[in-house]
Amino acid sequence: MLQRRTFSFAAAALAALSSFSTLAADGELRVLVHSSFSLPKPLLAKFEAEAGIKLSLIKAGDAGEMLNKLILTRAQPIADVVFGLDNALVAKAQAAKVLEPIKFAEGSPIAQVGGSVVPVDYGFVTLNFDKASFAKSGLALPKSMDELAQPAYRNLLVVPNPATSSPGYQFLLATIAGMGEEKAFDWWARMRANGVKVVKGWSEAYYTEFSRNGGTRPLVVSYATSPAAEVFYSKEKISESPTANLFLKGGVFRQIEGVALVAGGGQRDAAHLFIRFMRSGAAQEALQTSMWMYPVEAHTPLAEVMKHATEPTAYESLPAETIADKGTAWVARWTQVVLK
Repeated sequence: MLQRRTFSFAAAALAALSSFSTLAADGELRVLVHSSFSLPKPLLAKFEAEAGIKLSLIKAGDAGEMLNKLILTRAQPIADVVFGLDNALVAKAQAAKVLEPIKFAEGSPIAQVGGSVVPVDYGFVTLNFDKASFAKSGLALPKSMDELAQPAYRNLLVVPNPATSSPGYQFLLATIAGMGEEKAFDWWARMRANGVKVVKGWSEAYYTEFSRNGGTRPLVVSYATSPAAEVFYSKEKISESPTANLFLKGGVFRQIEGVALVAGGGQRDAAHLFIRFMRSGAAQEALQTSMWMYPVEAHTPLAEVMKHATEPTAYESLPAETIADKGTAWVARWTQVVLK
């Protein structure tokens, strides 16, 4: 099934763009991606061979860093296409005029990023908990964000800093969207008094401070797919994840990522083929267990391990324009309330 889907995509794309065969001689397609971009090398190589494209993947750090690099280099673009801008960044990208408008109406995406970004995948930033740690302590899981700020849960949560981490930023946005701005910052002030630990990024939060990985904190800001990844990467074969999601109102943010044309970039035929590739059946299936996101194409089969990646029935969202307008001020206020 995987091979047939890939072949069907390539055949359709090449038929639509028969003049593309000259691109290999003209140069590479420069694709700017965030540090979490990952697709199987054989899949990328197959796409290159069938489409006649040489991909040059340029990793640019966090998605926010990636956008900043696009803005700083807009006079001389460093890429032709960009993957990884999300619904928290799209309005800022549009305001900076670093994206080129694109018409793309293929497929039936579950979610939309907005603006000139073609949706590719989506996920949820949320709380994860260590099952064994809570079972050992006998402490019940909090039923609300307000309860989490009570003394019984002191020193249990670690969060990435929203000034330096995309999931940290999205978790901050979730609290504001779910509680309202004033109540959200009051909650953060109470969490500071209740011993919340702040670290620079997600990796440090999850792999150093989270009790599942030897730390002392049984609650961590992570992703709804993290429990599935725990099963997938386990050295021993396990049928149940050692972690699970804790979906609380004001603590879940839906992230939608996409791919877009970089304003002033070249290789437009190649860029369009790459965009189609990212929405192809093969890529939509592969990204589930390589980037740990959900596919936006509605009819994409889910990987078996994704049964451990439960989706929330409710989540928070904010208009992209609101995020672009107030996001910087919110992060500054958060820094004052939580760290100063």
